[in-house]
Amino acid sequence: MNPLGRFEEPWIESVRQPNSSCSPDFPSYPSSEPESLVSTSSVVSFETGTGASIYTRSLLPAILAAKHEVILVTCFWAPSSTLTALRETLQQLAKLREDHIRSRPPSHPDHRPLSPLNISICFSSRSLFQKLFHTTSRDGYTYPPSKWVSQLGLPDPTLLKAGLVNLRVKSLFFLPFSVMHPKFLIVDRRRAWLPSANVSWEPWLEDCIEVTGDVVTALLRFYGGVWDRHLEIDRQPSVTDDLQRQVDAAPHPGMTGSTSIESPAGHVVTLQLDNIPTILLPSSHHRNPQFRPLPWQRYQRPPATPLNSAILRLLAMAEKKIYVQTPNLTSAAVIDALLEALDRGIDVTVVTSKGMMILEQILTGGTITSWCLRSFVKLYEKRKKHFIHSHSTGGVNDEDSNAMLDLEARPPRLGSLEILYFQPLRANQLEQAPEEPVQSHLKLVMIDNEYAVLGSGNMDRASWFTSQELGILFQSKEVVANVHHVVSEALRGRTSLFFSS
Repeated sequence: MNPLGRFEEPWIESVRQPNSSCSPDFPSYPSSEPESLVSTSSVVSFETGTGASIYTRSLLPAILAAKHEVILVTCFWAPSSTLTALRETLQQLAKLREDHIRSRPPSHPDHRPLSPLNISICFSSRSLFQKLFHTTSRDGYTYPPSKWVSQLGLPDPTLLKAGLVNLRVKSLFFLPFSVMHPKFLIVDRRRAWLPSANVSWEPWLEDCIEVTGDVVTALLRFYGGVWDRHLEIDRQPSVTDDLQRQVDAAPHPGMTGSTSIESPAGHVVTLQLDNIPTILLPSSHHRNPQFRPLPWQRYQRPPATPLNSAILRLLAMAEKKIYVQTPNLTSAAVIDALLEALDRGIDVTVVTSKGMMILEQILTGGTITSWCLRSFVKLYEKRKKHFIHSHSTGGVNDEDSNAMLDLEARPPRLGSLEILYFQPLRANQLEQAPEEPVQSHLKLVMIDNEYAVLGSGNMDRASWFTSQELGILFQSKEVVANVHHVVSEALRGRTSLFFSS
């Protein structure tokens, strides 16, 4: 029996484009080979916190332990405690390797050549100036070593070279609004993390999931299709036993002078769940935002990307409850799908942020979350009144068989709707506690305690139309239960009620 059941086939058909060889999608293979996105994974852990706490607790120790390759992809790149910690980790890594080289010169009886460590850092947005004058080539812009320190805050190239660390830094951006929004880390082609956080300064609530298994190969293919089209996916660089012992014995950042940054919202659960049905969900950028500014114009349907189609399919097949957590909610397609689910009697919970990235919302969507929420609630209240009226009068005319059939077809109740705004924990806010999140940047969809989607995609118009995104879908009650528990702990005392039916 197919573990992904009634989700997979309709989703594949909605995504597949037989003539996608000339598709403008970037990359284009997901639309012609959606089956290639389906895999399994071992879910190692899930955590919440701020970007700085997640990086210093999980991502940077993994980078420090890398043996032959590190791939770090993020969207925004800015001076921050996260960037400082990343620079220090790369310096420590280079110094460890340099010490190894010096301790075993060619004359040493245990001398073995040290293989280079290849590190790729990829991002999309660094400044307004950088985006305005960015190349439109899909090859992007590769930063020369002379700019690593002054513009990017990275280690001195001389230090990296001494440790045989080959660093490549590349950016991609397409005017007017097409940022490359995915965020992930791959270490040695065996372990992968998908955080919601950027390399940036904002103390926002974030999440991160660690996976191993076949899904890492799927993620590596996506990376190659966007950032390194000459990547040899099947190549697995060898590592000498001697170097592996050296790296395995390497101290973690907290033991070498770097400080692990803690957040009051930090929670982590170790899962070690194997053979979890998993689908990688890319969403190509689209340079045309397809605005419909006139009031009488119906909104444009979003592109049928794997991520967009998966979200709509999950909302359509929900039978009991839907949970959505998103920084912003301005996608008309999502709101319509939620209203349809409520019509079917499905309970819906939405957690979002108030007043977050207002200018960006207006520029990319022509609206903001608070306006959309008010409209959402009005449409729900209208349905509620109609539902109550139709049920109270539906049985008056028993001779009208059509009315009776219509009454029987209706769900027994309208689904309940609860909308919550994220807010900092009051006590921590008053004490100005470090790393207390002030907004929620976490992205999560859970359906019927069985399906969970994490990743970079927001429920806003930018993510659904113009930005490149990457989500990951898990079909597992255990994964959903653990994710729900950790997120609930992180939200304890950090929400305010906007609406409850």
